[in-house]
Formats: sequence, structure tokens, C-alpha cells
Amino acid sequence: MIGRTLSLYLASRFARTVLAAFGFVFALIYAVDLVEMLRRSGDAPKATATLMAALSFLRTPTVAEQALPFAVLFGSMIAFLNLSRKLELVVARAAGVSVWQILAPPIAVIVLIGVVSVVAYNPASAWMKQRSDQIENSVFGGRSNPWGDLWLRQKSVDGQAIVHARGKEEDGTRLKDIEVFNFDDRGNFVERVDAASADLHDGYWALHDAKVVTPGFETLPVSTYLLASSLNRSEVAQAFVAPETVSFWSLPGLANQTAKAGLDPTAYQLKFQELLARPVLLAAMVLVAACFSLRFFRMGGVEIMVSGGVAAGFVLYVATKVINDLGEAGFMSAVAAGWSPGLVGCLFGVYVLLHQEDG
Repeated sequence: MIGRTLSLYLASRFARTVLAAFGFVFALIYAVDLVEMLRRSGDAPKATATLMAALSFLRTPTVAEQALPFAVLFGSMIAFLNLSRKLELVVARAAGVSVWQILAPPIAVIVLIGVVSVVAYNPASAWMKQRSDQIENSVFGGRSNPWGDLWLRQKSVDGQAIVHARGKEEDGTRLKDIEVFNFDDRGNFVERVDAASADLHDGYWALHDAKVVTPGFETLPVSTYLLASSLNRSEVAQAFVAPETVSFWSLPGLANQTAKAGLDPTAYQLKFQELLARPVLLAAMVLVAACFSLRFFRMGGVEIMVSGGVAAGFVLYVATKVINDLGEAGFMSAVAAGWSPGLVGCLFGVYVLLHQEDG
């Protein structure tokens, strides 16, 4: 068995290197975003340099969280190459330490980092993203829904209705550019209502400046159109919440409430599974890095090894995005889409290492 001293040494080396790589990525993202915010501040009288710096700092953690797997990949490769350059790997292998014993402490550290990033860092970054959106709206003016148009399906005493909104104001209970398609209890189309805005009250929508289009009749303009609704304010407001701004602990409950409101909860379910599988994905990055970084430094070919590791990590990243898109489109279940990239990456790393070690 590998000694306790060597295990702690490897674990500390990997922890420092990976955290340093993530800190570099964080600082780089912050610098780029700060430049962009300063460029935008020229058109906003409320925007000051200090406020833009704070706003960029609030926006950065969410973006940096998406780059965490790459930080782990590069940090692991740097740590392995440093161990090889100083001949520490040579000494350990000469003492009979296998590659699996060498990898055990780094993987344990990376899994721990993955767990902390899910249970602590993600809730903090989600809160900071929500806060940054509020500040950005107040400084640069209200925006239309940045996550796309809103579609709601509801059932009430008047029958079924599909509500389509292109924007919102305030807390999401005032919608803009409304289209409502009304159906009777049997699912037959009754009429379409176009309105400039709609306010949600207890038990009904109040549509303002509306036009009622009924098949076989002329278009009827009305100042206010009342539509019965079974939705409440929280359910409608949640329909505008992007998964990136929701804490890990709130995702399951929000997915259930979204499904009860007649909306598609796939995005929230997929995000929750991705977060659950993050420690596995980070472990896969360590194994991929080990496949291209455990060669002895004096044997040369370092550039080729590094290029191969970067290419493998990029391929895994692209595959993860493709699988996520398939999951969001409904072609894969949320569990499969969230866990398969990490599991496949781990299997790939284990296969290559077994081939390198045992032939």
C-alpha cells in the first residue's frame, strides 16, 4: 500500500495546482467580462467603474463554474508533468508504487473539490448571478426575458389555454406581447387573444389592449379581457428562471413545481443531474490527464503529450455539450445525459491506463 506521507504529498500537490489553475481561469474570465462591462457602461449614466467591477465579480463565478473541468484537466496535467520533471514519479515507480496507487490521492482530492463545488460553490454562484441580473437590469434598463419566450399551459373553469409571452416586467407576473389560444373542455379551438400586456391576479389574467380573433367573426378589440387561470404568482415567476441561476438545493423542488404548472421541467432536471455527476466528470478529467502526462519527462515528446491531453479534454467537453443538447431536446433522459459524459470519460481513462501499464 502507498504510504501516508506520499499520499498526503500527492494530494496537497494536486490540490494546490488545481486550485491555482482555477484561480487563473477565474481571473481571466473576470478581466474579459470587466472589459466588456466597461464598454457597455458608456451608454448608461448610472454605470460607474466601481459598480462595473463589482458587477463583473458577481457574474464571473457562474461562468468560471462551467470552466472548472478544464481547470482540473490543466491543473492535473501540470501536476503530473512537474512530478515527472523532478523525477518523483520515477522514484515512486522504482519503489514499486503502481499508477493506480499514484492516482488514488489526486482522484480523492478532485472528488472532494467536486462535492464542495456542488454543495457550496454552486449555491453561492447562483445567488451572485441573481444579484448581478438585478443590478444589470437597474443600471442598463429592464430587458426582455433573456431565456427566450415564455409558454404556459393552464386549465381552468373556462377550459384550456396556451399563453405565449415575449417578455416580462417586475417579478414575472406582468407579461408583455401576449398571445392566448383558448380551447374548450374537449380540446377544440375557440379563439385567439392578442394583447399588449397581461397582469396575473388571484384566479385570473387581466389582458390589456386586447384583440379577440374568433373563427367566422370579425376581430373584436377590447380594452380589458379577463381569462380565468389556475396558476399562481410563484409558478409564473419561476417560468422565467434560468437553471444557471438556481441553487443546487432548490433545483428538485423547482422542477416539481414547474411540472405541476404544466411547463417542461427538463432543463432543471438535467442541471440537477449534471451537478450530481460533477465529481465523476472531474475524476474523468484526472484520468484523461494521466493518460497523457505520466510519461517520463526525459523521454521527450512533452509537447505531443500535452497536445493530446488538451485535444482529449476538448473532445470530452464537446461530447458533454452535445449530450446535454440531446437531453434538453428530450432524446435522452436527464439521468443519462447528466451522468454519461463523466462515466464514459472514466472508462476511457481506465482503458488507456490499463493498456499503458499492462499492455
